[in-house]
Amino acid sequence: MINPISIQGLSVSYERKRVLSNIYLEIEEGSICGVVGPNGAGKSTLFKSILQLIDINSGVIKILGKDFKEVRRKIAYVPQKDDVDWNFPALVNDIVLMGRYPHKKVFDWLNKEDQKFADAAMDELGIIDLKFRQIGELSGGQQQRVFLARAMAQSADIFLLDEPFVGVDMITEDKIITTLKRLAKIGKTMLVVHHDLSTVEKYFDFVILLNQRLIAVGETKNTFTKSNIAQTYGGQLNILHKTGGI
Repeated sequence: MINPISIQGLSVSYERKRVLSNIYLEIEEGSICGVVGPNGAGKSTLFKSILQLIDINSGVIKILGKDFKEVRRKIAYVPQKDDVDWNFPALVNDIVLMGRYPHKKVFDWLNKEDQKFADAAMDELGIIDLKFRQIGELSGGQQQRVFLARAMAQSADIFLLDEPFVGVDMITEDKIITTLKRLAKIGKTMLVVHHDLSTVEKYFDFVILLNQRLIAVGETKNTFTKSNIAQTYGGQLNILHKTGGI
């Protein structure tokens, strides 16, 4: 069986500084996999490598057994909130409909079928009533739901979510994880960068513990151990006590 994401020997450097070193990963279909590690561990770099947004030093990355360019519409990305220009004058509906563009040829118009996909995603995430609001007018939680709705409208098989729970209210957090679990049940695969260690065991089937190198990967119940966490965070262990997760 071909795994949705296969990474063999990935290494990445920025200005001669090694950020990821010799990463090997196999992500199984229908899993919700948390990516956990301290600041500077290379979590966002891992995502950007998968999406071919940066150059890599070495390694092979396969998406559904193929090169990214062949299956780009099968993979959706929800960026960090800080990476989005919230002052851009766009309506919620416009943002969500962007998820349909990977299915279009050059000069193709969006149609009623595309709007149905967008409406269904907005409805599930509880933002259909915000459809014609400016994106900059929304709360942080509402904005995050909009970008998840865009990913859902894309009808992707793989979702990369970079810190989707940062700065959102508990209602939004519950709504997002409920949606991710529903998607996993129908065979979608999720990689989620996550910082709140207290919810890792509750949210994720699998976990990747990363700090420039791969510390551990596997089922959360067997992998998210005090020993592995200590190796991952090293001198930043005080963060574990602040979250109440350990």
